[in-house]
Amino acid sequence: MGKIRIIKTSKDTADRLTEKDSIGFNGQKSSDNTLKIDRNKKYQKIVGFGGAFTESAAYTLARMDEEKRAEIVKKYFDQVDGLAYSIGRVHIHSCDFSLGNYTYVEENDVELKTFDISHEKQWVLPFIDAARKTRDGEILLLASPWSPPGWMKSNGEMNHGGTLLPEYNEAWANYYAKYIKAMRKEGFDIWAITVQNEPAALQVWDSCLYSAEEERDFLKNHLGPTLEREGLSDVKIYIWDHNRDILFERADTVLSDPEAAKYVYGTGNHWYVSEEFENLSKLHDKYPDKHILFTEGCQEGGLHLGSWLTGERYGRNMIGDFRNWQEGWIDWNLILDETGGPNHVGNLCDAPIVADTKTQEVHYNSSYYYIGHFSKYVKPGAVRIDSVIDGASNLQQVAFLNEDGSIALIVMNESDNAESFDIEADGEYANYVLDAHSIATFIV
Repeated sequence: MGKIRIIKTSKDTADRLTEKDSIGFNGQKSSDNTLKIDRNKKYQKIVGFGGAFTESAAYTLARMDEEKRAEIVKKYFDQVDGLAYSIGRVHIHSCDFSLGNYTYVEENDVELKTFDISHEKQWVLPFIDAARKTRDGEILLLASPWSPPGWMKSNGEMNHGGTLLPEYNEAWANYYAKYIKAMRKEGFDIWAITVQNEPAALQVWDSCLYSAEEERDFLKNHLGPTLEREGLSDVKIYIWDHNRDILFERADTVLSDPEAAKYVYGTGNHWYVSEEFENLSKLHDKYPDKHILFTEGCQEGGLHLGSWLTGERYGRNMIGDFRNWQEGWIDWNLILDETGGPNHVGNLCDAPIVADTKTQEVHYNSSYYYIGHFSKYVKPGAVRIDSVIDGASNLQQVAFLNEDGSIALIVMNESDNAESFDIEADGEYANYVLDAHSIATFIV
């Protein structure tokens, strides 16, 4: 076998997605810990990696100088010099990371005659367009609503939860179809939608509550048939779009109903609340023909500039989810400003790239580099393959086989001590010592 390329990010060195000296295979095992890769045992196919084109992210980008805007877009979407992002999430009208509440129709327009997405032409659509041009390829777009217009809801407003009033089921289902068609008319293809962002969370921002049964029935009786009738059955539908702690129970209620399940492509997963990765496998084992996608995660509580824990949280969650049948990863805001916003209800958060609109400085958090260890080297169309580590090891790891035949093995060390291990592939061994608090991608 040939040499193994090594790309490393380490807390206590200057390594940030840094290519190191390659290592070679030999017939000798030299460590108590062996990480065995089996390229013949295959699992799920990978759709890609990306982040959310929120209005807040797009507005932040627009406030940066032209040179800095180009740098940020390149650092995410360029396939050589960036993270090679290939997916993006968009919100159907406003979310918390918008400058305020807004919809695409006038008040009480049940027939949606005034439907117009021109609000997005100022910031969001130019951002997506720049990303596509930089990637030199299409960006798969997942669209999610945070709330119907307030007049369609039980509480009369977009914020503070509430539920969709039954008399507006059809109008709201038509709203999705209108949005998909309007986006396509502007040249932006919507690849997939979710039924509702975080349907179990009553938030002070744009939100709407659905029980599992309500989500099932809205999908079965309104949304699914509407998209089918409107010639949009090519658009994939993900359910749940919320935390993994009760992901199985929520999805099971929908998928156990054949009439609802026929419209479902997969289940969306968020990382808040728990790290019960095994819930994804539980869902996959019962419904192996359905798909699982990470649709949102971020470090909450404002900015965490310089924190290493945020990167390790990303690495740990990505490894845990991918080892349990997840097919792709969509981070939350692509960029936030120096406040961790803007956010119209003060729900400030962190992002892998923080752009200071006052000083024009661009900050790259540890999360940016940890995500890159996956997104730069695990290409769309790759499949996860079997990888097992024996011995008393603290290492976390996952492996993928790319379509070109290369293997991308990602190994993370969250402990305070360096750790030696052997990579075993096809009966050959290669030894490596991984720094404390570091992550490495090995291209075999």
